[in-house]
Amino acid sequence: MIRSLLFAFLLAATSWAQAQNLVKLKAGMVTGIDQIGLPIALERGFFEKYGLDVTIARPYATGVDALNALQAGESEIVQVGVPMIGAVLRGMDLVALGNYSGSATRLGSDATMALIARADSGIAKGDLKTLKGKRIAASFGTINHLYILALLEKAGLTPNDVTLVNTPPPDMTVALLAKGIDAFSAWDPWPIVALKDVPGAVEVIRGGDVIAYLGYNVALRSWVAKNGASIEKFLAAVSEADQWMRANPKAAAQVATRWIPGLKADVAEAAMAFNIKQNDRRLSANNYRALWSAQDRLARLGILKSTFDVNKHIDPSFMLKVMASHPKLLSDLPPIPASVAVGQGYEFKP
Repeated sequence: MIRSLLFAFLLAATSWAQAQNLVKLKAGMVTGIDQIGLPIALERGFFEKYGLDVTIARPYATGVDALNALQAGESEIVQVGVPMIGAVLRGMDLVALGNYSGSATRLGSDATMALIARADSGIAKGDLKTLKGKRIAASFGTINHLYILALLEKAGLTPNDVTLVNTPPPDMTVALLAKGIDAFSAWDPWPIVALKDVPGAVEVIRGGDVIAYLGYNVALRSWVAKNGASIEKFLAAVSEADQWMRANPKAAAQVATRWIPGLKADVAEAAMAFNIKQNDRRLSANNYRALWSAQDRLARLGILKSTFDVNKHIDPSFMLKVMASHPKLLSDLPPIPASVAVGQGYEFKP
């Protein structure tokens, strides 16, 4: 009896000591199904496994909101894509450390994006030319803005041929129901939500490889310089969470319902099927090109007045160490082609 009590005491003391040694870290996410690897790592205990005590800030409506929170100190590392561009050009010294969504093996990757229209909008399924003259919602400065711009280009249209309405994704379904817009461009789960909640809603296009998806783990350079070991632990933990998600999409969808307000299980499961197609934490030349090509498109369309060198704002060193030291966490992913593999000191040249 005494021996059992002593063992229980020692076990509790060891757990307490381990908890005291965990490194605290504040992370932020957006209300997108592709962001769910972060809370999975928390709920499944992967952060603790790698020595971290992670707190996740409330899900933000867009990456712009997440970056504002990062700048305010509410988070130390966040998951964003296109909003990183505007933030860097405004003087925010950001560094991309790994992916939360995208593809290290190929350039085109937008399976989690879709364009949804009202039944009476006059927009025909699969016919992007029918977008001309329509009111289309997008969240300016985000990936869904980039996606609609690419779709317009594919149709031979320009942004001047439509009226773009700046709208947060959670509000898009309501706007469609109220007939304030004819269509919207967004990431999952919002297109799937609209297809269920808006009578007769039409999926005009899903994906299409019209853009290379941007989805990075991002932090301020000043924080990165002091927290290299924690960054490696963080990337290892979310890589393990990603692998679990790819193997257990239905269970991962249940996690999403706990983190995205109002998300129903059937919608989450449908969205997760698309998410795991581009769930790849690794970095390659394709991810550099994704950031470069997004800037190139926005500059050509006159939305950006300047651009920046992507090499100065992507640091693959931490993820490369995870890829080398934890290969089993990535073993279910297709190998990165040698032509786009990167190493320490890699420099992207357009």
